[in-house]
Amino acid sequence: MILDSLFILGASTSWPFVVLAVGILFIVLAIGVFRFHAFVALILAAILVGVLASSLPGDGNHVIKAIELSMQEFGKTAGAIAWVIGVAAIIGLCLMESGAADRIVRSLVRVMGEKQAGWAMMIAAFFLSIPVFFDTVFFLIIPLAQALAFRLGKRYVYFVMCVAAGGALTHGLVPPTPGPLVMIETLKLDLGFAMVMGIALGLPAGAFGVWLAGSMNKRLNIGLRESPMVKIHDLEAIVSKDDKDLPPFFVSVLPVALPVFMIALFSSFKAFGGEEGTTLYATLEILGNKNLAMAIGTLIAVYLMASQRKMKMGPLWKEMEAPIATAGTIILITAAGGAFGAMIRHAGIGEAVSAVMEGRNISLLLLAWIIAMVMKIAQGSGTVSMITTSGIIAAIIGVQGDGSTMMELPYHPVYLFAIIAFGSNVGSWMNDSGFWVVCKLSGFTETETLKTWTVMLASLGTFGLIEVFIVAKLLPFV
Repeated sequence: MILDSLFILGASTSWPFVVLAVGILFIVLAIGVFRFHAFVALILAAILVGVLASSLPGDGNHVIKAIELSMQEFGKTAGAIAWVIGVAAIIGLCLMESGAADRIVRSLVRVMGEKQAGWAMMIAAFFLSIPVFFDTVFFLIIPLAQALAFRLGKRYVYFVMCVAAGGALTHGLVPPTPGPLVMIETLKLDLGFAMVMGIALGLPAGAFGVWLAGSMNKRLNIGLRESPMVKIHDLEAIVSKDDKDLPPFFVSVLPVALPVFMIALFSSFKAFGGEEGTTLYATLEILGNKNLAMAIGTLIAVYLMASQRKMKMGPLWKEMEAPIATAGTIILITAAGGAFGAMIRHAGIGEAVSAVMEGRNISLLLLAWIIAMVMKIAQGSGTVSMITTSGIIAAIIGVQGDGSTMMELPYHPVYLFAIIAFGSNVGSWMNDSGFWVVCKLSGFTETETLKTWTVMLASLGTFGLIEVFIVAKLLPFV
């Protein structure tokens, strides 16, 4: 009886909005109030949306279809992202344990000078966050930021916020971190083009972040703090650590730079009219495959770690168990988010929103940014915000398997990808794990973290909103 009543309600054009609202409310309450694991909350939300949907493809029992379709979409998303996320975690460990990440930061500081060390910190965090999760990058670079502040006797907030800005931007804009990877899969974007655009749009925002960090440093009287990782008396040892123990700069950047180059090269070749069916096209297509490119980067990273630490294969791969286990959790959460987004599409939210928007002057870019922001504030996770919002937007624009859209857009869908990433930065507070990573590792109080980290991310998200509007107008790529 209850289901029959729901199906009658489903005939209403407003019902998909009710389904969407119930799904989002369930996620917010499950994660934020009842402390469900995000994986469980997202899978249950996907099934709930399917059950409430007025119709689903296929014959048979509606509830069973909702469960089975949710599992199919979960598997589809996992199949598209699992390998890339898994090997990215391995690359991240190898960069840290081999000293490659330390070398990258030191080289940038040396080239740019201590006066511009904030830029070096931002660029290093921006680059290292491509394969490495934000909390790991912050954990890695914060001792170096503290050491610089110790040496100079000032500018602690400046260095910490430069690291935070660089790491947070790439975490949302450049795959293979989970949020961007699923957004690209959901919106059916070309991976190489999305990577290039993510970097291109992220760097100006990073420059703005460096400026804002300097402004914060002048305004806030926060001196050097100890953290659980590094005590004040340890900082001199970090500053004076011998460079000869670290790998060369070129080799250090290769595990990240080479896969990005390989993927972007094939995308550029296609974009500039590369002829399909030629030997060159086939070769670049193979080399530009994301799975192969990341595998090559992983082999280089593993070799680098083995050679630097003089490790044999057995102990070496034993150390890979921890990052692979972490990646497994991320894959489950990310794939569950993909299932939720897919079930939203099956519920007909795209058609319902399109009908509401018809004849009205509603900016889809602004709508995407607002949805991402609201999701971020409500449940805390930027990744969940990106995955959920991209699923909603994909349903609205009618993304097809070949990447085309049923809704005619005046700009390339990559701008929707970017603006969702920027929106998911806004509203980082005490329900966000990133808030606590910055708070505890920097030694800031909760109030100081709200005045620095929260303001920085909200400002970056707002800057990105304006930037995407301008660039989409000037360079629509359609």
